[in-house]
Amino acid sequence: MTNDGIKKKGGKAPGDKKSSKRKGKRRETYAVYIYKVLKQVHPDTGISSRAMSIMNSFVNDVFERIATEASRLTQYNKRSTITSREVQTAVRLLLPGELAKHAVSEGTKAVTKYTSSK
Repeated sequence: MTNDGIKKKGGKAPGDKKSSKRKGKRRETYAVYIYKVLKQVHPDTGISSRAMSIMNSFVNDVFERIATEASRLTQYNKRSTITSREVQTAVRLLLPGELAKHAVSEGTKAVTKYTSSK
């Protein structure tokens, strides 16, 4: 007896390819957060998967623009770290008027909440 009477738990051995079900590649999206905000603003409104995809693309685009601008500001100032100051300046440069003011105040509130919870 080669197994010495020991039963191994757990199904298939590594390398067995019996099941035809495959897990797809995990996709990280902002869908959960977009949905939460939607429910705060309009509790009785739903969103289609296509609209959610568009919103996700929008959030990714804005994030990328802010990150790029903050990175550029960091390079201009011969620094190697993006701080909240660079992000705030990037937001002021990218977003128009009142929208920038609201974004800066919400961002400041979020940073304050984060630092106080540490």
